[in-house]
Amino acid sequence: MQGVDAIAEVLRREGIEYLSVYPAQPLIDACAKIGVRPVICRQERVGVAIADGFSRTTNGNRIGVFASQAGPGTENSFPGAAQAFGDNVPILHLAGGDMNARAHVEPVFDAVENYRHVTRSAARIGSTERISELMRRAFYQLRTGKTGPVLLEIAGDVWASDIEGELDYTPVRPSRAAADPADVAEAAAALLAAKRPVIHAGQGCLYAEAWDELKEVAELLRAPVMTTMQGKSVFPEDHPLALGAAVVSTTKQAAHFIAQSDVIFGVGCSFTATRYGMVIPPGKIIVHNSANAGDINKDVRVDFPLLGDAKLVLQALIAEIKGKTGGAGRSGGDDVETEVAKVKHEWLGEWMPQLTSDEVPINQYRIIWDLLHHVDRANTIVTHDSGSPREQLVPFWQCVAPRTYMGWGKSTQLGYGLGLIMGAKLAEPDKLCINIMGDAAIGMVGMDIETAVRNKLGILTIVFDNDVMAIERGNQPYTADTMDSLALGGDYKTIAEALGAWSRVVDKPDDFIPALDEAISITETGRPALLDCMVKEGYDFSRY
Repeated sequence: MQGVDAIAEVLRREGIEYLSVYPAQPLIDACAKIGVRPVICRQERVGVAIADGFSRTTNGNRIGVFASQAGPGTENSFPGAAQAFGDNVPILHLAGGDMNARAHVEPVFDAVENYRHVTRSAARIGSTERISELMRRAFYQLRTGKTGPVLLEIAGDVWASDIEGELDYTPVRPSRAAADPADVAEAAAALLAAKRPVIHAGQGCLYAEAWDELKEVAELLRAPVMTTMQGKSVFPEDHPLALGAAVVSTTKQAAHFIAQSDVIFGVGCSFTATRYGMVIPPGKIIVHNSANAGDINKDVRVDFPLLGDAKLVLQALIAEIKGKTGGAGRSGGDDVETEVAKVKHEWLGEWMPQLTSDEVPINQYRIIWDLLHHVDRANTIVTHDSGSPREQLVPFWQCVAPRTYMGWGKSTQLGYGLGLIMGAKLAEPDKLCINIMGDAAIGMVGMDIETAVRNKLGILTIVFDNDVMAIERGNQPYTADTMDSLALGGDYKTIAEALGAWSRVVDKPDDFIPALDEAISITETGRPALLDCMVKEGYDFSRY
């Protein structure tokens, strides 16, 4: 067995179904021969995003794998790795490398050194003897503790080199760590003593599949729940205690309850202070759970740390809370469910003129509102692009089932959502998979619509088409007023059709739902669809 076949066989044994890849890569044929399907993209950054979307949709139980060509392929993949690293997504990146004799010789690209700061770990397979060892280590890291991309650079010598004897490889078993029982008892006491507790849930709850436990803890504590953008969908947003999610934009109820809280319970989150999330106000009592010790006391002062897997920590908290209260949970306090409903009603009332607007060009919020009320949300996966589409979608899209929303953006690369939604469709072929993007985003990655066509991935792309990079116009007022350099329009219908997709232009608000119905029926045949929606210039965000 040659090295390339050994690596492919390890992937098969680990249950890998797809290899996202851009030629030339020796793994393409080796994987295809044994039933690991290559998905060949047009551009490496999109290929990484396909693997990313697959892992997000499966909670990392089925790992997305991307393979890149030595040199330029691995160089072009860097932005995708940076995005996945920012969002802690488990992806295995198998990077082609130069021959061992050329390692560390400038200007030969050294993937291990260059990727060290955007991966959980990076190592070089320099001989066939190390294939099993390093692949075992990689899959254990991908499935245990803090998630993130792992890179293995394969030396050019390894592909065609023979391994001695049989391949010694057994799929790895991941580990989960539980919090110290004493820490759980103290945290439970603090939460039960709180007057206005709020739960701040992150994507660690999704990867731990802790949605049932999160709901039970919220109901025992009668604590409203907001999620991070990445954690959105882990808590049903039609629940009486749901506050929605926060990014730059948020819901009025999330801002209201965070501001008035006395205890904030962060579970499965990092509390990382970025410009793409809600700022935790000072003076709060903080209970913080993370699987990564490096998150705790990093940006937010923590009173009660709970280090461990979110599901195990929540299960321990449930037992402790029930034990302390005879199963009744937290007593007293205001009618929090009624207060949530009141503030939410006020918020939607403020936005209803936009959500139901008949204006032309179309108001983006009208499209989101109509889409929300027309699809089967429990069987739909939605993502967005960065910038305006994300800020407009996150507060108003109401998730009713786990893993139906992919929120992303600490790195915020334009165009990343197209690859994500293709990965989601690979993971969940029977679900409606929708990506919403703007002019600038489709300009960067639009050619990869053909990747969806070629691979028969029936995704739906909705373009907010207003011929401008709307979110940036305020940063360059002179340029915007005197030059055409911020005009980024295009005939996206014609482009999509030329690439083999089905497409329609939507220029009136009442035409959106009929076009949507037609697009959905097309996607069910395995053909991608694109709705080119003529929307208004400018933007409004839900900020409180």
